Amino acid sequence: MDSSLTEQQKNEPPAAGQPTLMQRIFTRNFMNIALLILMPMLFAPFLNLQRLLVIDPDVWWHLANARLLFSTHHFIWTDPYSFTVHGQQWVNPEWLSEIPLWICYKAFNLQGLYLAAWIGIAANVLFVYWRGLRMSRHGGAAFYAAGIAGLMMTVNCSPRTIQYAYLALSAELAILETPEPKRQKLLWLLPVLFCVWINLHGTWIIGLALFAIYIVCGLFSFNQGVFEQTAFSPAQRKQLITVLVLCVGALFINPYGWHLVWNPFDMMFNQTANIGNVAEWTPLEVMSLEGIAVLGGIGIMVLAACLRARKWRVYELVFVLFAWFSAFDHHRFTYLAGVIVTPLIAVDFARAFLSEPDNKTIPAMNALLAAAAAVAMFFLFPSQKALREGVDTWFPPRLIASIQPTWRTLAWDDLGGMMTFMGKPDFYDTRVDIFEHNGILQDYLKVIQVDNAFQLLDKYKIDHVLVMKKMAISYVLSRSTGWRLTGTEGKEDQTFVMFERDPSYRSNQDPTKIISSGEDNSH
Repeated sequence: MDSSLTEQQKNEPPAAGQPTLMQRIFTRNFMNIALLILMPMLFAPFLNLQRLLVIDPDVWWHLANARLLFSTHHFIWTDPYSFTVHGQQWVNPEWLSEIPLWICYKAFNLQGLYLAAWIGIAANVLFVYWRGLRMSRHGGAAFYAAGIAGLMMTVNCSPRTIQYAYLALSAELAILETPEPKRQKLLWLLPVLFCVWINLHGTWIIGLALFAIYIVCGLFSFNQGVFEQTAFSPAQRKQLITVLVLCVGALFINPYGWHLVWNPFDMMFNQTANIGNVAEWTPLEVMSLEGIAVLGGIGIMVLAACLRARKWRVYELVFVLFAWFSAFDHHRFTYLAGVIVTPLIAVDFARAFLSEPDNKTIPAMNALLAAAAAVAMFFLFPSQKALREGVDTWFPPRLIASIQPTWRTLAWDDLGGMMTFMGKPDFYDTRVDIFEHNGILQDYLKVIQVDNAFQLLDKYKIDHVLVMKKMAISYVLSRSTGWRLTGTEGKEDQTFVMFERDPSYRSNQDPTKIISSGEDNSH
């Protein structure tokens, strides 16, 4: 009797209001997650059909660093790659982030790099989606906000170590966004987070600053206009200050000690040429994809405030202003802004534009869209051959392979990382810091810009130069009596040229006087 009743119960339809198995699996969140994972493959130039991830000059010396760590089982303390600063002190501030890149590359070669970049940005987009969902309690609002953040994150979606640092930032903000009393317990995780974060990337200093701002802004009550906040209790203040002190102490738990703690301050105070000449430190281009996303995010927050004003805590407004200012000041920080403001944009979406709950959903449609996203991911994921063709297009592997260990080769800075990875000693690469400290960066820029170039080539005893054909230094060397063209590689505007110095030639003349008479001096 009991057995037959059980079978009958199994065959009965679920009670009214009780979700079916399909409804439990194919939820709106399931569909949203699938679409958000697909999004980078469609919009990020490093991952879409352009596949520009292979041209990132930093990834190759990051891989070389991790390879050296795995082969020697020792952390890098001196420069092992260049002939200009070889043996001088250098610490690797992102050693922990380089490990997953190396593991992915070893396992799947170039497809592994693509996978690492894709997982990095997808994880960040999904993290901010979850934070937005938790704060807005509206799946649609969280999805739209995460979509805007995903576009802002396309600025840095190559296989970059900073991707892992932004996950740490999201984790910190998620803790601060957690309501009391659960937040009191989660705060004790912050010292552990910063202990890991400092080994990932120098952006830990931003996280520490935001935490300090959070504490200062909560020391007072403020209820006026759009602001509504109650000051921390004495017990809360004591805990927050204790956690902050522990976070600072945790920063020194790393293989390099105080050297790693000083690293971001060194960039701010001692690397003006780095910040002034690297493209990603330039102000935001508002008509870029990231710029349009930033303007869209700001527009939504302003319009939402006009339609249905909200109450702010002081730290929230400070965080938002800091995020938008950083994005406009440095193009690369649109990613940072996306991580910080996404949950607040989700709240604004839900409050001003999507006031109706989104509980109603069609599981079959959710499943269909998720399946379509999966199929698109399968076909968009590049082959090993396609990625190799990208490498061969953006780098001159044959010319780099021809470089001998005894040569003193000055190469275009974007080739420095690949030269390092291929075991060729370089003049300068995009690690920048050690080269700026020793004046190498400034001299490199002068050579490339043909400012006292020949004298500097003599100073460093450069015997080979590897640059792009369209560069000014290439034009000058091609018309110099002391240098000869020994090889070319590439096509169209990506042609690279290799020049070799005549061993018997040495000049202190201005390069413009060396160009053969009767030649057309226009370029």
